[in-house]
Amino acid sequence: VQLVESGGGSVQAGGSLRLSCAASGSTTSIMWLAWLRQAPGKEREVLAAMHITSRSIHYASSVMGRFTISQDSAKNTVYLQMDSLKPEDTAIYYCAAAKAGSRWYDRFMYNWWGQGTQVTVS
Repeated sequence: VQLVESGGGSVQAGGSLRLSCAASGSTTSIMWLAWLRQAPGKEREVLAAMHITSRSIHYASSVMGRFTISQDSAKNTVYLQMDSLKPEDTAIYYCAAAKAGSRWYDRFMYNWWGQGTQVTVS
């Protein structure tokens, strides 16, 4: 499975960005799609995850109500709509996929990763 993110950039506080992640390869192996981020000096954290079969969605408390994960299954693409951005949202954002598991909040559950895209909020 290959994952390619796009859509990062710089935005002022209070603004919005939408990230995209295109999946290719053995996409039928994917059980979970998620977005994670890593800020300088911090651990990588799971922000939002979607179970492909059940369509259940989960969010970290830090982004609940501000970020929305969605999927266009026809395009094998997952999105992260980010609204009401804050300076503390500045990080490298990663798309990830997992082939199994239930601990959607555990970054070690994910088997495949995109290259990351920088988001800067000032």
